[in-house]
Amino acid sequence: MPDDLDNPDDLDLLDAEICDCRLCPRLVEWREQVAATKRAAFRDQEYWGRPVPGFGAHDATLAILGLAPAAHGGNRTGRIFTGDRSGDVLFAAMHRAGLANQPTSVSSDDGLSLERTRIFAAVRCAPPDNKPTPAERDTCAPYLHRELALIRPTLRVVVALGGFAWAAFWPALRAVYGVAPARKVPFGHGALWQADGAPALLGCYHVSQQNTFTGRLTPGMLDEVFTRAKALAGIG
Repeated sequence: MPDDLDNPDDLDLLDAEICDCRLCPRLVEWREQVAATKRAAFRDQEYWGRPVPGFGAHDATLAILGLAPAAHGGNRTGRIFTGDRSGDVLFAAMHRAGLANQPTSVSSDDGLSLERTRIFAAVRCAPPDNKPTPAERDTCAPYLHRELALIRPTLRVVVALGGFAWAAFWPALRAVYGVAPARKVPFGHGALWQADGAPALLGCYHVSQQNTFTGRLTPGMLDEVFTRAKALAGIG
């Protein structure tokens, strides 16, 4: 897959290309195995079982970058952060912030729409144990680069959910914007990096159950992140 930033496709074409990707054998085998065996609670549903494209506005000023689809969430429903508890937390917060028209995201046809926001993942297939390999991350990176290139004219801020997404942003920044920080910027909840000619990067703990069930990430902390992100993006 070429990392062609000079002649990027439109988002719909890019999404279609992502959905047909079979470049990582381990991820292909895992996502399809999960789709065939299913979870008991969803045994009557047909799983998506393919890579999951980005979702949201084509002219986004705010982007949310996650790690990868969940095996029984996005890998089941075909939409990122949809159908799992991480999505429940994320979209409830986005609704409170006025970035989503409803507080839930249960299926790809549930009527959800986003306000000036796009969500995507650093890796587009559900990985075993939620842990992509470095090679899988790098193989998938051109999709992120091309998506960022397509929304570059309007994009003002990226919220990175967790350290994996935070780390995935820097190669994309160099590829799309030709910008790189002078030294490594450590991830942290509320960490902010800014530079001329590039979108701001704002760190947020991932909305995983491990973080939300333990109180490491609370609704109030998410609200603070989105309030700050909206201000950076110029969303009133």
